[in-house]
Amino acid sequence: MTYTIGETAELLGVPASTMRYYDKEGLLPELSRGAGGRRVFADKDLEALKVIDCLKQSGLHISEIRQFMQWYQQGDETLEQRRALFQNCRALLIEQMKQLQRTLEIVEYKCWYYETATRRGSERAVLDLPEDQIPERIRGYRGRLEV
Repeated sequence: MTYTIGETAELLGVPASTMRYYDKEGLLPELSRGAGGRRVFADKDLEALKVIDCLKQSGLHISEIRQFMQWYQQGDETLEQRRALFQNCRALLIEQMKQLQRTLEIVEYKCWYYETATRRGSERAVLDLPEDQIPERIRGYRGRLEV
């Protein structure tokens, strides 16, 4: 099946300008052109765009994504490079998730803190609470967060 750039943009939830940019940057080297030079996207292009988006969301730069796409075109001789790239992406994402978890812990604690302070009428009332009156799910955050 083939798709116009508009249809592809809608299917993937990205602006058509993003796909034009990817094409201009050489990320879609096998992209076909129809009448008048219009881009025609096939199912294989949709799959490639999904991988490109994944790599972009992983934090890779366009030059790194371009390199991956070149490796992909080269076939099995680049399996090791592609595997290593995705393993690196995974490691980076795991670290980002750990950082986001730490950030979420701060936000959860501060939500409880300000809700409690508002209800009690002062921050001092929260700061003076004994440990056993702090919800167990956020109890450990207190010592790490208070200034």
